[in-house]
Amino acid sequence: MKRLMIAGGAVAVAALLGSCTTMSKDECLAGAWGEKGYADGTAGYPATRLDDHAKACAKYQVAPNPAAYGSAREDGLRSYCTFEKAWVEGRAGNTYYGVCRPEEEAAFLPAYRDGLRLHEVEAAVEAAESALSSAEARIEDREDKLEAKQRELRGEGLTDEERQRVRDRIEEVRGEIRQARRNAREARDALDSAEWDLRRVRRELSGRYPV
Repeated sequence: MKRLMIAGGAVAVAALLGSCTTMSKDECLAGAWGEKGYADGTAGYPATRLDDHAKACAKYQVAPNPAAYGSAREDGLRSYCTFEKAWVEGRAGNTYYGVCRPEEEAAFLPAYRDGLRLHEVEAAVEAAESALSSAEARIEDREDKLEAKQRELRGEGLTDEERQRVRDRIEEVRGEIRQARRNAREARDALDSAEWDLRRVRRELSGRYPV
């Protein structure tokens, strides 16, 4: 089987896969390698996942059973390498590790890429919404600060030097408000564009998938 990694760089993903313990002590001692292999297959993990399990279990003096694991993983892959699962994986933004056979990929990859495309435009909408919310919150915060500084300037008992410091801060806050408003306009434009892309992609995919 090919070792194609669709989402993300191969080096980065490989590092990520090996960066955490994949099996607990109880799992290692239970030795249910068939169950683990099947679960990894249905999740679309590459065969090198067994190496990660071996490292996790080595500290407990437990070695894997490659034959049981590999056979069960192949069974799990039959559930994974389907048109329906491809769409689900793409929609979730999950990485495809090139685990399906060429004849299975003919149906898998188009659905996976369509799902991933929808995932990406939805993520762009969420990012723009977050940026807009942050900019609006910053505007509100700086306007409150401006009002407080203006009240302070109108107060009594300030020296000329203190009043000048307050005036300088007022000008700084006004500049921050202007910048936040520019950020908000940019975020609104980005949100409009992202929402337009999302509607377009949904139209293109409607009828083929549950969008």
